[in-house]
Amino acid sequence: MKRISSTSILILNVFLGTQLISAQMPSAQEIVDRSIAYHDPNNNWEGFKGSFTVEMETPSRPLRTSQIHLDFNKSYFKYVVEQADTTTEGVWNKGNCSHKLNDSERFTSKEAEKHRLNCERTTKMKDYYTYLYGLPMKIKDPGTIVSEKVEISSFHGEAFYKIRVDYEEGVGKDVWYFYFDTKDFRLRHYQFYHDLSKNDGEYILLSEEEVVQGIKMPKVRAWYMNNDDRYLGTDVLYSQK
Repeated sequence: MKRISSTSILILNVFLGTQLISAQMPSAQEIVDRSIAYHDPNNNWEGFKGSFTVEMETPSRPLRTSQIHLDFNKSYFKYVVEQADTTTEGVWNKGNCSHKLNDSERFTSKEAEKHRLNCERTTKMKDYYTYLYGLPMKIKDPGTIVSEKVEISSFHGEAFYKIRVDYEEGVGKDVWYFYFDTKDFRLRHYQFYHDLSKNDGEYILLSEEEVVQGIKMPKVRAWYMNNDDRYLGTDVLYSQK
């Protein structure tokens, strides 16, 4: 009988190991679908109607408390932000905007400029909250390009499924990476870049969960810069019963 060399055995083991990993590795779409099934098992996000509160702590700034109200079926978004002794309010209602400063609809143009009480800002706030708090469901939105490549990547000491997401022109310009738990597929962390070559943008570490209208949303988000790990702040989610 012809003997097999140790080198041949090593090559065979590497090949079989690679084949095994390949066979067990879920596709990017499967990971996203299973993550959505974990976070939103009853498909509540599509017709979301509800409210939640976000408290944001940032270095050298007073606590900011934001009350968010959403009704997708009526194309309605409202935010009320309290910080120090100032309260600002913005409403986006089917593309029409209205604002208040300290519960009053009367304010000067200088006050409006200072507190960014304009429709452009309110639209950005709507897009911000519906995107971040709608993840991972928002990954299925039109114009989203999910890379077919799946990596098992180490991120802050743990191994995750890592998926890259780009966006069609007119939808978004940033490059996003999402990190999913390898056991239950829940979304664990994410990061984005404006320009990958510059290593700019931020990464967000997620922890704990808060159930809002039947959806398991990450409760704590800690924000850091990609290029130097500088801490930016932490926001904490609270459901409004």
